[in-house]
Amino acid sequence: MLTNAQIAATLEQVADLLEFQGANAFRVRAYRNAARVIRNLTHEVARLVAEAPHTLAEIDGIGTAVAEKCVTLVQTGRLPQLEALLDEIPESVLTLLRIPGVGPRKAAVLYRELGVATLDQLRAACEAQQVRALKGFGAKTEQAILDGLPVAEAAGQRVYWAEAEPLVAQLRDHLQACAAVDQLEFAGSYRRGKETVGDLDALVVSTAPHEVMEHLASSRLVAETLARGDTKMSVRLATGLQVDLRVVPPASFGAALQYFTGSKEHNVALRSRAKQRGLKINEYGVYRTVEGAEQYVAGATEEDVYGCLGLPVFPPELREARQEFHWADAGQLPELVVERDVRGDLHMHTTATDGVDSLPDMVAAAQRRGWEYVAITDHSQRVTMARGLDPHRLLAQWREIDALQAQAPAGFRILKGIEVDILEKGGLDLPDDVLAQADWVVASIHYGQRQPRAQITARIVQALANPHVSAIAHPTGRLLLRRDPYDVDVTAMLQAAKEYGKCLELNANPMRLDLDDVDCAAARELGVPIVICTDAHSVEGLDVMRYGVLQARRAGLTAADVANTRSWSQLRQLLGRAE
Repeated sequence: MLTNAQIAATLEQVADLLEFQGANAFRVRAYRNAARVIRNLTHEVARLVAEAPHTLAEIDGIGTAVAEKCVTLVQTGRLPQLEALLDEIPESVLTLLRIPGVGPRKAAVLYRELGVATLDQLRAACEAQQVRALKGFGAKTEQAILDGLPVAEAAGQRVYWAEAEPLVAQLRDHLQACAAVDQLEFAGSYRRGKETVGDLDALVVSTAPHEVMEHLASSRLVAETLARGDTKMSVRLATGLQVDLRVVPPASFGAALQYFTGSKEHNVALRSRAKQRGLKINEYGVYRTVEGAEQYVAGATEEDVYGCLGLPVFPPELREARQEFHWADAGQLPELVVERDVRGDLHMHTTATDGVDSLPDMVAAAQRRGWEYVAITDHSQRVTMARGLDPHRLLAQWREIDALQAQAPAGFRILKGIEVDILEKGGLDLPDDVLAQADWVVASIHYGQRQPRAQITARIVQALANPHVSAIAHPTGRLLLRRDPYDVDVTAMLQAAKEYGKCLELNANPMRLDLDDVDCAAARELGVPIVICTDAHSVEGLDVMRYGVLQARRAGLTAADVANTRSWSQLRQLLGRAE
């Protein structure tokens, strides 16, 4: 069954190809809007098509024509319109769109004028200084393309963890339906919760490996078998992601799970410790050499494997050979934050700016999730493309919040907030006398992201010094697989946050996850509170909180390290403000 993410990706591919061809802008927008809506739906489009396909067109943002395409895609697994477009345009051209700043129109110029259809061809054209000669490009654009090629190359090799998750769920369901599967687990970077995933590792205990491999090959997700042996098999999914299946005996399952979960660095440290104890660890088990022969000691469970070394079972997210062994030796392995610890969301948008759901709808959705408070933080006036709020509109929204608060259940707080823009020249784009009336202010950079390091850092530090700012949103501005962080001195930013008693955001959007796990760990060490926020632009967008929590776990954060695990009263005290 196709996932919403797969359907959305197909529609986005159609939109890219149509725009590449110079198709009508409204037609292109229809596909992009439908893709966005479908990606954010909480219910499965495939199930809706199976039960009541006519209702798909009734969903706001999905027109009749696109709905028909979705039905065809779900029912047949293919889309003739996309196939026709790919007959006219090489699919490799779409890889050019992964380069920051290269959209379909620029890609079309590169293809038509220079015959560039691959990243390698584009690199060669840039190095030959052919790109700068094109109308609308120039030397700076040529260099920016060269600088962005590594990002595009990485994007072709990895997918967001959030995109891998539904594939894992479907593969798990499919494999567990096989009677020959006794135990099953997915390992690798997916199990460690890394931001992006390069491939999937599936481990199975079975006495009938052939039957398990036949069953995997029968999945609708599988496009082709790449390799197959007696107990190992590699397949490529229709999405391009590779899955490596290993069938192991029960006595080796724990050792194999530990080994293939990794990371490589964690495993190297673990094996060094084993050697010091006269032991050997590999994917088959833990062994001790007795009279020249290797004697099996353990391996059925991870508890047994780590226990042989006097170690706890490390949460997979911590297995990066950073501090986990030091914590274990000191008996201080942290109790990592979990999603139920989060008591409120402090960054979201409504239809007042670029959100798709109303203020009451966003508040009601937060209440359904059991949160105790939410901050409504629409964009400020500088972000004109999002219809940012000027002081007059912002104060009107806050009056609406006051009215809504009066009807809210006891104990639930709707915070009057704003995502205020940090101006290119420094300072904020709303006056202090307005910001002083807010409950919560997140400051962020949307413009001037290519400024020099010192200038961007100074802008952020100045914002942190403002007494009305509560936190910095998506502090490095990165977009995974699409845009590198801007050149900011993170250490200086962390030190300023500590000095002024402010928070830094861990933006839970799976395409951002900003701050990254390393910077979040640095914040923890300095005592700078992290706020995990969804930056939701829709009711469904609130669901991404769990991706932020997963990132926080990779940083070793506990509930105490995350500011919004506190009540609103406690959070205000943390920021040094009176109720």
